Amino acid sequence: MTDAQQTAEAATGVVTPEPSGPAPVPLLAPREGVPPVTADVEALGAVVEAFAAGRGPVAVDAERASGYRYGQRAYLVQLRREGAGTALIDPVACPDLSALGRVLADEEWVLHAATQDLPCLRDIGMLPTRLFDTELAGRLAGFARVGLGVMVETVLGFSLEKGHSAVDWSSRPLPEPWLRYAALDVELLVDLRNALEDELARQGKLEWAIEEFAAIVAAPPPPPRKDPWRRTSGVHKVRRRRQLAVVRELWTARDQVARKRDLSPGKVLSDVAIIAAAQASPHDWRTLATLHGFGHRMGRRQLQHWQSAVDRAKALPEAELPQPGQPASGPPPPRAWAEKDPAAAARLSAARSAVTSRAEELSLPQENLLAPDVVRRLCWEPPEEPAPDAVAEALRGLGAREWQITQTAGPLATALRAGAEGA
Repeated sequence: MTDAQQTAEAATGVVTPEPSGPAPVPLLAPREGVPPVTADVEALGAVVEAFAAGRGPVAVDAERASGYRYGQRAYLVQLRREGAGTALIDPVACPDLSALGRVLADEEWVLHAATQDLPCLRDIGMLPTRLFDTELAGRLAGFARVGLGVMVETVLGFSLEKGHSAVDWSSRPLPEPWLRYAALDVELLVDLRNALEDELARQGKLEWAIEEFAAIVAAPPPPPRKDPWRRTSGVHKVRRRRQLAVVRELWTARDQVARKRDLSPGKVLSDVAIIAAAQASPHDWRTLATLHGFGHRMGRRQLQHWQSAVDRAKALPEAELPQPGQPASGPPPPRAWAEKDPAAAARLSAARSAVTSRAEELSLPQENLLAPDVVRRLCWEPPEEPAPDAVAEALRGLGAREWQITQTAGPLATALRAGAEGA
């Protein structure tokens, strides 16, 4: 039994099975029960005071309404801290949590898959200066499956309810079973953090994890995506520029409606419908109505709205039509390397093999050892003399962390030389 299992057992009163025993013990309710939802300024003030007086790391989670609402805003924020208990906060009723963020600013925050929740937390005034990501820690420690439920079962011996992860968290009032599920998501997060810290230290990887966590905290918000309409599912089937213009116009029209109605764009018009309209380029709304995704449930006014977008694309002058594909800011797709630059293709093959072998030796995913894009860019424009020091400097310029450079610069230098000799 791990120290974390003993801690959790003592706190909850639930006996943890030994690894060789039966299935994990279901964790059915938070140890202090489900707290009321904080939904006004007075209640929020009490939460801020309680968490400021608490001790140790703060478990943090957020629930969004992906697939139901426009954007990625938080609809429930869960926190837990020793001495403060668990809090469930409604960020719709309390949209400014900066006071809570300030009192916790110097504490370590524990999140699972931090990069998913940090954008919506930032929007409501909460941003950590230190964090521990239990999903990323699990990857670095070599766990094959790193979902929160699986990690809690594997590491702590408890099973969490899994039934409400994809519900519409924008619903009000939130049902009690959903709130119980949300509270349980932070119930053992600090215990999981402690166990994973011990495991990473045992494997000699704790400093690596600390570097990764610091990089997450320091990362700026991502810039707006260029040409987001190009991510429409199935757009690769659209070849002609005029048809691509239809995709762009329909995507833009859909986005405007979705934003105005606060709905997930897919609930307004499916990607399948957009691609069907682009390929068919219908002449009027009646023809549009026969296409997949524009069925009998869509009224005439809606059909005319979408047809207007199609018509705008068909009326564009040639000079304003989008080009196929996106202008590349880096190396071309690897499938084209053999033709464009056989030597680079040989380097990439050798480098990929080197990273894969090293990742297997270290028992961690190769994409966590070194990002595939970093490997591609290094192989496309390698140092003039691929000695380990030169490769290390190149990796540093591409954003690799120091622990990654230490583990890969030597093997990559060897691979770059071997690739050059074999080309």
